[in-house]
Amino acid sequence: MNRINQSEINDVAWRACDTFRGVVDAENYRNYILVMLFWKYMSDVWRVHRDAYLKEYHGDAERVRRRLARERFQLPEGCDFYSLYALRNEADIGERMNVALAGIEEANKSKLEGVFREVDFNSESKLGQTKDRNARLKLLLQDFADQRLDLRTSGVGEEDVIGNVYEYLLERFASDAGKKAGEFYTPGQVSSLLARLLAPKKGQTICDPSCGSGSLLIKVGRQADERDFALFGQEMNGTTHALCRMNMFLHGMDNFRIEWGDTLRNPRLIEGDHLMRFDIVVANPPFSLDKWGHEDAEKDPFHRYHRGLPPRSKGDYAFITHMIETAREGTGKVGVVVPHGVLFRGAAEGKIRQRLIEENLLEAVIGLPANLFFGTGIPAAILIFNKGKTLGDVLFIDASREFKEAKNQNVLTEEHVQKIVDTYRAFQTVEKYAYRATPQELADNDFNLNIPRYVDTFEEEAEIDLDAVKADITRLESELATVRVKMDGYLKELGL
Repeated sequence: MNRINQSEINDVAWRACDTFRGVVDAENYRNYILVMLFWKYMSDVWRVHRDAYLKEYHGDAERVRRRLARERFQLPEGCDFYSLYALRNEADIGERMNVALAGIEEANKSKLEGVFREVDFNSESKLGQTKDRNARLKLLLQDFADQRLDLRTSGVGEEDVIGNVYEYLLERFASDAGKKAGEFYTPGQVSSLLARLLAPKKGQTICDPSCGSGSLLIKVGRQADERDFALFGQEMNGTTHALCRMNMFLHGMDNFRIEWGDTLRNPRLIEGDHLMRFDIVVANPPFSLDKWGHEDAEKDPFHRYHRGLPPRSKGDYAFITHMIETAREGTGKVGVVVPHGVLFRGAAEGKIRQRLIEENLLEAVIGLPANLFFGTGIPAAILIFNKGKTLGDVLFIDASREFKEAKNQNVLTEEHVQKIVDTYRAFQTVEKYAYRATPQELADNDFNLNIPRYVDTFEEEAEIDLDAVKADITRLESELATVRVKMDGYLKELGL
């Protein structure tokens, strides 16, 4: 069969959304499209494996059944995409699709329980009355039966095409839907940057306490090693929690634990009576979250806020504190994306920031360009904390002016990302770009981390050559006079 390329498969998957556009809100049809992609992938992989075993065991059905029972996932008879595609004209196709997905969940409880809970193919409120609903579902099944969406490895090769198309759709949905959708997705370049800054090692545990769709977690995991790592995460939004687990599955991540719940009010990654500790903790938490749980924080059973209570209306330091408390003592590293206010706001936040600096936990502050994130144009920064830090100095990097302008968002190119990583590794002052500050300098600045206090990016304007400007003006006046003479001549010829 012909190989398909990534952009082609992305395009076909995105155009499948046309079935819903104008009828169903993007937030709702996003889940249908992603579930269909997931279902198609499972069906194609299952089919190619079954065919291979049939050939290997010369059609011995019992041996094929036993071999399939040891697969990474199970696909019960009649629950695959193609069985439902064959029934696409049935009057109760929505109900049949629901039953098939329920069968897949039941057969893969440990990995997939609950991942389809937000999708109801028989929903009148979301997909319309029976006649309209059936027409849409038929189109949807036909879209995903497109030959170009054949997700067998013989068609897509060994590359992570399915994971990539899932990421592509997540990014497109986030880009199109604005702030609300942007909350669950960290742009790929920022995820790559964090992964390379934190440089996880083989065998390490990695956690994202506000993991969204899991894209950041997967990127950091892949930086560690091919498969020798364990991923942990928690996500408050039930729909996004389901997306995250599907994302893990599609990227071949089997060693993961993703919990559903509010990390600040109800952390679920615990061992006995204490929080689990991880080698790497990374997150792009919601910026300045209001109503984050201040009212319960003073009695926090895990004593996370011993450096002080973050303000009631801004949860940034609640997330930062949680992340530091869950990093492994002596070696753990934390990378977190924050709004710039975290660097300089006073009162309770100023006191917490001072404690973190005095405990020698903060290692680097990196200013990012504005308009990198979906749903917010404000510039953000990355804070790196290191519980194994030996030097007292803190490195400031001002990367805010180096980016590529794109249609909706600015982007960091590979060159920009590499420059930040190289500068962080060198941990030295670079004129107009980075500054290595001593503990005394931080204290002298009253523990204010505002980057311009440390990195001088002022550029003197070039001197103006007045003689050259005067000569340009004279030349332009001469040219203008010549044009006027010519124009007067033309007007005379026309009798005007």
